This record gives sequence, C-alpha cells and structure tokens, in this order.
Amino acid sequence: MANAEKKLEKPLPRPAPESRPFWEGTKQKKLMLPHCDQCGQFWFPPSQRCPHCLSLNFQWREAKGEGRIYSFVVYHRVYHPAFEGDVPYVVAIVELDEGPRILTNIVDAPENVRCDARVRVRFEEASPEFVLPKFTLLS
Repeated sequence: MANAEKKLEKPLPRPAPESRPFWEGTKQKKLMLPHCDQCGQFWFPPSQRCPHCLSLNFQWREAKGEGRIYSFVVYHRVYHPAFEGDVPYVVAIVELDEGPRILTNIVDAPENVRCDARVRVRFEEASPEFVLPKFTLLS
C-alpha cells in the first residue's frame, strides 16, 4: 500500500494505573466506575481516593450505562488526519444516571443531538487492546 493510501491510526488512550479497571471493564462491554464505600458516591475520572469525602475505601461497580447529554460540540474541521473520514462528529459530556460526567462521542447524526437528550452506552473496538465507550440517543 502506498504511503498516500495508508490508513492513519487514531490515537489510543494511555491509561494511568488508577483507570486500568475502567479500561478492563470496557473490554467486557461494561462501564465500570469507582464507588465509595464511605459516602456511597460514584465518580469519574478515576483517582486513588473519593473526591467527595477523601476516603481510600472504594470498589469498582458497573454503571447502568445511561444518562443525558450535558454539553456537546460538533466538529466540522479535521484536527488530526486520522479523523478526516469522521467529520462531522460529536464530542459530548454525558452525565451518567449515577452522577459522574464522562467525555465521549455521540454516534448519532449531529443534527439529532441535543442537550438533555437521553443516551445509552455502546462499545466500539478501537484496537485489540482498547474498547471505547461511546453513546447513542435513546429515541
């Protein structure tokens, strides 16, 4: 394949140790979040202690995978050559029903995306090592 025809690879996540359970969960098509044993709150992004009460005692729990669009932007420009075939695409902050907000993509047509619209997670294999959580509209 000539260089001009070679498909560019999209950048992949570089997980910190704190986020490894999240990425292991996505491989199993599960949206895993840290949940505090002390105050009962979920949070994201992952960290070594609860940002609500500073407890070190927490477990990873599976989230329902539904929420609402808190905010979004539609990209019409190509900021990385590997995304050239994807424009326009939606980058959004989804507020999960469990409370945390997550930066993600909405895979539906940009003209159908609205703030407060209900969404559900779906998983997209980005590479053999990474499955990305993206969201789709719930009618």
